[in-house]
Amino acid sequence: MKELVYAVNDAAVIAWRNVIRIRRVPDLLVFVLISPIMFVLLFAFVFGNSIDIPGGSYREFLIAGIFAQTVVFGASFTGAGLAEDIQKGIINRFRALPMSRSALLVGRTLSDVVYNVLSLLVMALTGLLVGWGISSSALDAATGFALLLLFAYAFSWVMAYVGLLVPSVEVINNASFIVTMPLTFVANTFVPAENLPPLLRTFALWNPVSAVTQATRELFGNIPPGTPPPEAWPLQNPVLYTLLWVGLLIAVFAPLAVRRYRSSVDKR
Repeated sequence: MKELVYAVNDAAVIAWRNVIRIRRVPDLLVFVLISPIMFVLLFAFVFGNSIDIPGGSYREFLIAGIFAQTVVFGASFTGAGLAEDIQKGIINRFRALPMSRSALLVGRTLSDVVYNVLSLLVMALTGLLVGWGISSSALDAATGFALLLLFAYAFSWVMAYVGLLVPSVEVINNASFIVTMPLTFVANTFVPAENLPPLLRTFALWNPVSAVTQATRELFGNIPPGTPPPEAWPLQNPVLYTLLWVGLLIAVFAPLAVRRYRSSVDKR
């Protein structure tokens, strides 16, 4: 029990260390805050009049997709942060301290939740300015935001494992782009999945990013009245499907990342 308490305390210290970097690295803060605004404005005004959503507004359809894309992209902070710490030798300092081996990874992934909270807050305010709104209850809306953050946290473990496999910030940025682009664009994030070609449509319907987007739209009340229910099971049960993916990603990649970190430390 004491070891668990120590591990939690160690993770909290690492998380706080990463959070205070937001104040000390202005470039990072600019990316966290400006990038979501750019995406919302770009898609809302460039594609807003080009894509028809029967019975609804494209801008209301869009925002949930932008939310999902941004939190998935935000997971790359985890991999890049770990790679940077390895390159600068900070990992060597941590491993010399009497701290839990898993604390570094747990603290890193938890601190990135703060980045995503800031991004979602900025996007929500920007979305309100371009015509988006929440038509559901406060509880449903809070559940939608919590689901986005939970999915982002699970996906950050994927990037943590990649960051330990390839401890180079440049390579991590390219690798994360290769993974996140298909997941976020071959989905129902920006266009209805039914509009995609058959092969891409099948991928989009079972894509977990589509599920978290669909769940968020439903929880925000952004599904137009009279919209036919989805035919695919993941989009019929988007909250459950998202939670299944959250559990799967954490169950697979958290142990892999911790094992990779321990083995890399033991070799030094």
